[in-house]
Amino acid sequence: MIDSHCHLNLPPLCDDIPHVLATAKQNGLKRLMVPGITPESWSTLRYYQNTYSDILPIDIAIGLHPYFLLQNEQSLSESLALLEKTIDSNVRAIGETGLDGHISVCMKMQKQSLHAHLNLAEAQGLPVILHHRKSHHLLLEALKSSVFSGSGVIHAFSGSIDVAERYIDKGFYLGIGGTITYERAKKTRDTVAHLIRYYSDRILLETDAPDIPMSGRQGKANMPRFITDVIDAMTALSDIEPSELINITTTNYNRLFNI
Repeated sequence: MIDSHCHLNLPPLCDDIPHVLATAKQNGLKRLMVPGITPESWSTLRYYQNTYSDILPIDIAIGLHPYFLLQNEQSLSESLALLEKTIDSNVRAIGETGLDGHISVCMKMQKQSLHAHLNLAEAQGLPVILHHRKSHHLLLEALKSSVFSGSGVIHAFSGSIDVAERYIDKGFYLGIGGTITYERAKKTRDTVAHLIRYYSDRILLETDAPDIPMSGRQGKANMPRFITDVIDAMTALSDIEPSELINITTTNYNRLFNI
């Protein structure tokens, strides 16, 4: 299993990273992707990659999460310039970027940041990791108007079959996480069942740890080791064995991030 999206640099994960990685490995995790969210996080992720990858391989992405755009010490243009300078061969993707319709950061600034990330990913030949919340229509419009011709992942996907297929038509993968462990998330569960049946080559596993706790684990921080809950939920939604789902999503991850 591979966790395609978790935030090792956020508490409580960052309080004991060796333990977090060791317990994840014991639960069958083989590697994970940690996206950057602020300029300050990028050097931290490099340190984690250099220090802890002997426990569990760590891939990194760098980007500016829309949620933190107003909290950066630098201006947006300065942060974007620094982002471009920070890319090297250890960076597997650009992100986490995207659009969030539920926060106070103005959409104009979010779109400016997103398009800059897409342009940079196009120039560098890297995939992108995209965040969405109440913004599918805006995100699809941005992708349509962008010069970006590459691939990426719609992280923590939730939504309809139609929306999922529109992202797939644009060459994207869909990150499947803890949302599907909740029976009340019927629309997303139905979509994921459809994806497993018809688009299994476009799905990835993720936890988004420490966020999006799994069903039955509410009130506690999510952890990479709980990715088995996602596999269990996917198995219940399909007629595919867990081992096959693991093989499929691992192959997809390696293809997308050029492992």
